[in-house]
Amino acid sequence: MSFLEFYGLKGQPFSNAPDNRFYFNFEQHAQALLRLKYAVDSMKGLAVLIGDIGTGKTTLARRMLDELPEEQYESALLIIIHSSVTSEWLLKKISVQLGVKDVADTKVEILGQLYQRLMEIHAEGRKAVVLIDEAQMLNSRDLMEEFRGLLNIENTDGKLLSFVFFGMPRLNDCLALDPPLQQRVAVKYKTRSLDAQQTADYIRHRLDVVGCERDLFTQDAYTAIQEYSRGIPRLINTICDNALFEGFLIKKEMIDADLIDEIAKDLDLVQKPLGMLRADDREVDQIIEQIGRKAHG
Repeated sequence: MSFLEFYGLKGQPFSNAPDNRFYFNFEQHAQALLRLKYAVDSMKGLAVLIGDIGTGKTTLARRMLDELPEEQYESALLIIIHSSVTSEWLLKKISVQLGVKDVADTKVEILGQLYQRLMEIHAEGRKAVVLIDEAQMLNSRDLMEEFRGLLNIENTDGKLLSFVFFGMPRLNDCLALDPPLQQRVAVKYKTRSLDAQQTADYIRHRLDVVGCERDLFTQDAYTAIQEYSRGIPRLINTICDNALFEGFLIKKEMIDADLIDEIAKDLDLVQKPLGMLRADDREVDQIIEQIGRKAHG
């Protein structure tokens, strides 16, 4: 018997892999999407969502992409996975994502192709939108200047291309590399971690998605999870996943705060609470990476 069978679950409820089934539409996410959609619908040019590590930025980016109807938008999601991106690579990638065929090799030619494609999209009565996830990796003045140049592409009706940046607080430093671009941020929103009630609702929602028909955590356990995770969804998932597995091993029908305390110790959350660190501190990244290794080790 697996822990899924033991707890009557039809799937993994606390995986950190992106999965739209588990999207939890609490108020701040709804407010974020409302503002970002307004920015692209009115072709404001550049919108920015800032969030601490593990607070659901990628989930929001994917959700937004799914909610932009194809008959109204030519939209794409570009995920930046390293910081060695060049302006040429970026320009080619954006062009491909927006449907440019046989992308040229020179920058001048690519810009010409992209302009023609944007005019085609506009003629179809649609809007071109590129979502950039992990945008804080674009830590280069050249790249910020490239975005500024792309935002200058327009016709008599206005801008032909909009961008939405999703990134950690360090994204503010990237934007500051090019003050004219920074001044063009038309909409900006910052996500926050979950409070105690939202944490409990989030956990119950994920369990409900996989067919759970009862509470698996005591109220004290919910409180402990929120305190140790500081309301960061990625850490909530890791704590809960470990708790269910350990609970299964000792045949515990309901997870209580004592077990959460033990899990937190194993994950080193007791020794250095995340709340004592700056949200944009690289040390937070390292701690979460270490937790991930412990959870899968």
